[in-house]
Amino acid sequence: MAITLSTGRVSGEDPLKKATTIVNAKVFDGTTLREWTSVRFVDGLITECTVTSAAQEGDDVIDAAGGTVFPGLIDAHVHIVPGALEQSLTFGVTTVLDMFNKPDLVARSKAQAGYRQDVADVLSSGIGATAPGGHPSVMYAPFPTLTDAEQAEPFVEERISEGSDYLKIFSGTGGLWPSLSSETIRALVIAAHARGLIVVAHVSSTAGVEEVVSAGVDVLAHVPADAELSQNLVDRMARAGIAVGPTLATIENTLGEMGGAAVAGDPRLADVLGEAWVRRLASDTTVLTGRVMPPYSRAEENVCRLADAGVTVLAGTDAPNPGTVFGASLHRELELLVRCGLSPAQALAAATSGPARVFGLNDRGRVGSGLRADLVLVTGDPLVDITATRAIDRIWRAGIACDRRASVASAAETQQLEAFDAQIAKVVAAVRERRSGFSRRNASAT
Repeated sequence: MAITLSTGRVSGEDPLKKATTIVNAKVFDGTTLREWTSVRFVDGLITECTVTSAAQEGDDVIDAAGGTVFPGLIDAHVHIVPGALEQSLTFGVTTVLDMFNKPDLVARSKAQAGYRQDVADVLSSGIGATAPGGHPSVMYAPFPTLTDAEQAEPFVEERISEGSDYLKIFSGTGGLWPSLSSETIRALVIAAHARGLIVVAHVSSTAGVEEVVSAGVDVLAHVPADAELSQNLVDRMARAGIAVGPTLATIENTLGEMGGAAVAGDPRLADVLGEAWVRRLASDTTVLTGRVMPPYSRAEENVCRLADAGVTVLAGTDAPNPGTVFGASLHRELELLVRCGLSPAQALAAATSGPARVFGLNDRGRVGSGLRADLVLVTGDPLVDITATRAIDRIWRAGIACDRRASVASAAETQQLEAFDAQIAKVVAAVRERRSGFSRRNASAT
């Protein structure tokens, strides 16, 4: 199902009417490296992709000097806060897929993306389906929840009326939080599919994966680290065409790895992040303590199994969880996916053509005539070294060049930092309390 987003065009704006042509470039079209060396775009759309220069008289000509052009990146898993869309764009993320938020923030963000050129586009699930007290109640309560399968259809209808682009379901099976019943999850999938919605399922355990795969969901959010995914289950996912967004950029921090420090330590990212974000990321350590955590390596091993079986992998960050930041952390996610055995081209497709195909975004995620001019130009070759995606020279969102410094030390950044700190404090306090109660119950049972 195709989803219609804003065109990113503003009536009467001259920059859209002037054609831009990139020359002397390598061009990754979202799937493969093409023979093209030139891409021309005007009025927000790509008009030509050619082996020789496509420049015409009067064009604004950009000499890539052997650098690489690829589609604007799509972060397939975020939770937007004020300022998130501005910061995302400065790192080449031209579209974000929000995976839970209140309708008012979603509506404001979509409106903003419709009339501003300096922010990323956004789709959202709006409010996800979870049990009373289930995840992520601590971050967003109050919001409607479900207690039985009969509530599935009305719940889906409410989300559609609020403007949700797809449905998010939370499986708490094997976790610390109250969970929807398997019957309710199946009813939600049926109701959503009947209305043409893609269904994304949050999982935190291998048991949860089994539950939602059996229910017929379309996308899994996160990869479990509690146990090894069985080959039988992985093969079922591959046959069913279920995509997985591992969100390793968040999982590594949650399980004690210093992913945030790795982002802050790369000058190609830190230079555009600004001091406030670099300090936060450099000092972030795992905060979800209170019980023995599984090894992070198991999450990567599970991604390897999925990729080897041909399961579609989507790049997403789950920002703004601890150790992550909008935009920059997607480049870390690409690096981690390559570490799991994906080729650089496969990892880059996981952040461009992959999510565009899975979520029906037919106008973006690829480079080609008639598609949106959401483009990134880097000075290196990410098909040789995936971290070259960080060496950004220019970004265009619907044909308009992005000012990469606009977000740093701005009012939007201040709003974002405040929202980030408030949300993280709530999460940490709630998880610690939950785990403390879990430990007390186990102790009393013995």
